[in-house]
Amino acid sequence: MTPERDLILFRWVLIDLLWSKMSSADVEDFIQQNRDEAERVETFRGYWESWKHWEPRREFILRNMSDFESGQVDHLLSLSMVWANNVFLGCRYSSELLERVKAMAEGIVVDEAPIFKTRDEIMKNQQGR
Repeated sequence: MTPERDLILFRWVLIDLLWSKMSSADVEDFIQQNRDEAERVETFRGYWESWKHWEPRREFILRNMSDFESGQVDHLLSLSMVWANNVFLGCRYSSELLERVKAMAEGIVVDEAPIFKTRDEIMKNQQGR
């Protein structure tokens, strides 16, 4: 291993230990203390993402970075988008995928998350009138 790789590995282990013990309230403190990592994660924000959508997705990414090797960041970003699309847009995915991203997002608080109804629920309500 090279010294650079050792440093990267050390940072991932440190982040993993910190995140396993951190609550949502500690996210900003972590970001302030780890500016380089925070700036890197900020590059993952889509131009279309409001702060309301980005803040929880950023937390999702930060909490799960240590579970993915540096070459798997695209996979983590994809999972973060699946989670965000399900929460904020009501997109539906396979039950296995949703179970995985919900487990990865455990403890992330989303303020004022929209509530979605399926077409069948809407039709049932219309027929009951």
